Amino acid sequence: MPPTICLATLDDAEPIQAIYAPYCLTPISFEAEPPSVEEMRGRLAKVLEQYPWLVCEDGGDILGYAYASRHRERAAYLWSVDTSIYIRLDQQRRGIGRALYTSLLAMLPLQGYVNAYAGATLPNPASVGLHEAMGFQLVGVYRQVGYKYGTWHDVAWFQRLLQPRPSEPPVPIPLAEIQHTAEWLEALRNGVQHLGNSLDKPAAPATG
Repeated sequence: MPPTICLATLDDAEPIQAIYAPYCLTPISFEAEPPSVEEMRGRLAKVLEQYPWLVCEDGGDILGYAYASRHRERAAYLWSVDTSIYIRLDQQRRGIGRALYTSLLAMLPLQGYVNAYAGATLPNPASVGLHEAMGFQLVGVYRQVGYKYGTWHDVAWFQRLLQPRPSEPPVPIPLAEIQHTAEWLEALRNGVQHLGNSLDKPAAPATG
C-alpha cells in the first residue's frame, strides 16, 4: 500500500507521542518531560476541533506529523496560526516533512487563515532549511529565550503568508466544513506527490 497523508485521529496518540518524546530530551522542544499518551490524546482532541493535524502513514506506521494551532488568544490574531512538524528520528531526510507541510499549508487558507508562524530552536539547520524551502521567511530571533540542560537557547521565528490579506477577513471556518471537499482531497494528494519514491531511499541515521 502506498504512503498516505491523512487527518490524525485520537487513536494516533500513542505513535505520535512516541515520535515526539525523543525531541523532549533535546533543546528542540522546550518541554521538560515528554507528555504521556493520554496528554497527547488531549492535545489532539483540542486541536482537531478547529485546526488540521496531519500524519504520514506507510504500511500502517506513522512516520511523522504536522499540525496548526492558534497563534495567540486575542481576537485580532484569529487569522494567524502556529505550525509544528515532527518526523520520526529514523525517517528523516526522506521528504516526509515537505510532504506534510505541502498538505497542511494548502488546507489552512481553505479555512480562511492568512498567516502561518513557526519557531525553531537554534541551531537546527534541518528545520531552518525546511521552513525556508516551504516559503517561510525569517522575521526575527529571540535571543537566549529558553533555558534547558544548563544552556540558554535562541529561537528563530518564521512567517509565511498563506493567501493575500483581505481588507475584511471572514471568520475562519471549522475544519469539518472543508473535510472531504475537492480542495481538501487535492491538498492531500499534493502532499503525497512530494513523497514520490523518497520512502524507498534509506533513511538518514537517527540523531538527537
